[in-house]
Amino acid sequence: MLLIRGEAGGTTLTGTLYERGERAPRFKGAPDEDAPYVWVCDEFYQVESGGTVQKVDGEEVNVAFESPMPRGFDTREQATGAAREHIRTQFARIGIDPEDVAITVEKQEAETAEPQ
Repeated sequence: MLLIRGEAGGTTLTGTLYERGERAPRFKGAPDEDAPYVWVCDEFYQVESGGTVQKVDGEEVNVAFESPMPRGFDTREQATGAAREHIRTQFARIGIDPEDVAITVEKQEAETAEPQ
């Protein structure tokens, strides 16, 4: 399992990439459980009022969250590329230049799927 994290404007967004053989989450909207790589991360956008107040570049921004949209991929390269793009897009949705987002990837231990 990889934690893919974007940081910019004093805030952080972290998503999880489940790799081949790891137990990806199972819930409504999850991709086919046979997908070798599954990316799961929050989605959010800026709103005029309501939502959750976040400090971004020293200013308060109202942010509304959407349900995570898990996506399945055939290769690790496809999955990590999509994860990086997803994170940059979320920051752009709250007014941060995607080029200003620093992305890191950290390997974590995950539960493996049970043999069938």
